[in-house]
Amino acid sequence: MKKILFLLTLITNIQFSNATSPDEGMWLPMLVNRLNADDITKHGYKLSTNEIYDINHSSMKDAIVSLGFCTAEIISENGLLLTNHHCAFDAIQTHSTVQHNYLDDGFWAKNYSEELSIPGQTASILERMDDVTKKVLEGVTDEMSYTDRYKKIKENSKIIEQEASVNGKYKATVKDMFNGNEYYLFVYIVYKDVRLVGAPPSSVGKFGGDTDNWMWPRHTGDFSLMRIYTAKDGSPADFSQENIPYKPKYSFPVSIKGYKEGDFAMVFGFPGRTNRYITASAMAVNLNYLNPAMITLFQTKLETWKTNMDKDEKTRIQYASKYANLANSWKYYIGQNKGLEKLHSLSERQKQEDDFQKWTEASNETKKRYGNILSTLKQTYNENTESLLMATYAQLAGFGSEAGVFSTSVAPLASLLEKPEERKADIDKLITELKIQAKELYKDYNEEVDKQVFAKLLLKYITAFPKEKLPPLVAEILNKNGKTVEEKVIKYVDAFYKKSIFSSENKFNAFIASPKLKVLQNDPSIKFFSALNRYLGESVYPTIQKNNPVIELQKRLYLEALMKYKKDAKFYPDANSTLRLSYGNVMSYDPADALHYNFFTTTDGINEKYKAKDQEFDVPQRLLDLIEKKDFGRYAENGAIRVSFLTNNDITGGNSGSPVINGDGEIIGVAYDGNWEAMTGDMVFDAKLKRTICCDIRYVLFIIDKYAGAQNIINELKIKN
Repeated sequence: MKKILFLLTLITNIQFSNATSPDEGMWLPMLVNRLNADDITKHGYKLSTNEIYDINHSSMKDAIVSLGFCTAEIISENGLLLTNHHCAFDAIQTHSTVQHNYLDDGFWAKNYSEELSIPGQTASILERMDDVTKKVLEGVTDEMSYTDRYKKIKENSKIIEQEASVNGKYKATVKDMFNGNEYYLFVYIVYKDVRLVGAPPSSVGKFGGDTDNWMWPRHTGDFSLMRIYTAKDGSPADFSQENIPYKPKYSFPVSIKGYKEGDFAMVFGFPGRTNRYITASAMAVNLNYLNPAMITLFQTKLETWKTNMDKDEKTRIQYASKYANLANSWKYYIGQNKGLEKLHSLSERQKQEDDFQKWTEASNETKKRYGNILSTLKQTYNENTESLLMATYAQLAGFGSEAGVFSTSVAPLASLLEKPEERKADIDKLITELKIQAKELYKDYNEEVDKQVFAKLLLKYITAFPKEKLPPLVAEILNKNGKTVEEKVIKYVDAFYKKSIFSSENKFNAFIASPKLKVLQNDPSIKFFSALNRYLGESVYPTIQKNNPVIELQKRLYLEALMKYKKDAKFYPDANSTLRLSYGNVMSYDPADALHYNFFTTTDGINEKYKAKDQEFDVPQRLLDLIEKKDFGRYAENGAIRVSFLTNNDITGGNSGSPVINGDGEIIGVAYDGNWEAMTGDMVFDAKLKRTICCDIRYVLFIIDKYAGAQNIINELKIKN
């Protein structure tokens, strides 16, 4: 998935937007005081903007944490983190067994010693950000080739990063903004000991399942708790029983005062990627080719997983996290395509580009520099389309075997085994690494499931292209024995898994205990995936790589032109996993004619949706009893607890787990989703429909306090009445 998403950026990542719609924008916090101070106050923010971002004093930015794929926030003076349940889902699944099923039962540590280590999980906190555009572009000229320009920028960036890292104390990274028109340095402290503290059962944290995902109204308690640990001197350290809870510079208070429609709401986090100024021609490639391919392939995989998960408890636990992550992406692309069509986004973007083109032709200067941007991009995207589609199928279907993908990590061992005596140290090192990878893979692996998935994905791959467009080794399957293509594929895959040393943990362990060169060379998995990689490198990627310099240049010029075209607008860079804030208000919406959605849901809706023994809408009896008795403690409002609420904040993937902050700087909720009607949001911001779905902090506290009885956690918090 990571590889194909990288490829998609080649056609979609025209990154620049101007805030033409109310509440649009994912703003760099260091620029808020200059660009947004008056506007954020008008929305209802009551504090100084220095309390959001300050490098000389503690501020909110010191309590915003990147988990690498989600956001978390510090909510106690002992390093307690609040994030989403789905952000901790992999950690919960990893610690779950049939005997101790935290997915179904939830998990609540009663003290520090019960908290569970999350191997590989880090927590990054931003120290500062700086505009380093001049330093990065020093020595860079328009006359340079793409390769020379890229090399010079990388050299300059590396020097800046090394200096800012202070001999490894910090993680420093330079990020381009506005497609290479500006560059910013981000300096982080990275903590490596992160532990799971609490999580509700999935029947609460994932209530509604795939059916409710991306939908409103929502009744999901999508939250979990982690904690950062440090060495005794407060510095980052690997996991150790001697480590102590992190003492933060800043931690958020949480508010149980509530909110009303129109109240200020700010989301502060690490949004992943947006493409707000993708051109019409690039949007068409996504809409008509890439999104449909991903929807088809994801659905095939999900259906196969689900069939097997429903049959066996162990398999359900093994594949729970993988299924949840893929299902989220699958539904996202379905919603994005439906939204693009419903909002006529393609034609609207074309109209905007027609106006832009007229501006470029208004003078000889703009015509010469910018007049051919759109036509050049359109031609280049068209040239890339087939290669991108072929790459999509190869990556998602050709590499559809989890065991097979693992074999690509083992393949380098072959060259080392050609000279076993000379390369013994290298062999031993690689084998040690491979054993760690194998343990991680096979823990959540089922041979029969993997075989079924691979067969069904290969069938989709083979039937999607003419034989001459397929990789030779894939096309050869059509020459195998069998009456139908499906029968040929099944027979091929059966033999593949029967012969491969990667198809089971026992076979791999037997091989790695005494590795032989001939065994590797003759393994069908090594042969297949090596050939597939070779095919991509020789027949698919060259076209994309040839066009990349053209695209990068035109993207940079396009954004340069936009800043001149709309010179009075306040611009913000597209999201790129760096710290951003968006501000707006608590707000309802009208999704369709004669239909109005309220801005909050309550526990009454849990009762309305409840279905006993249903995987998506069952809830624990204890929760039903608390709701029936209205045993809500201090967290109720008008006899019920609000479960979720809506704001019009501008967010995207990566914002999951971000705090929703009121005008007093207190947490009122945790962001966990966008709404179905605005799934186009990464490309097109629609102020009328775009909403952020947030879990009410009072429901979070109710579950921790009244449902779980985890008073130790409640006692850590600064709760504002």
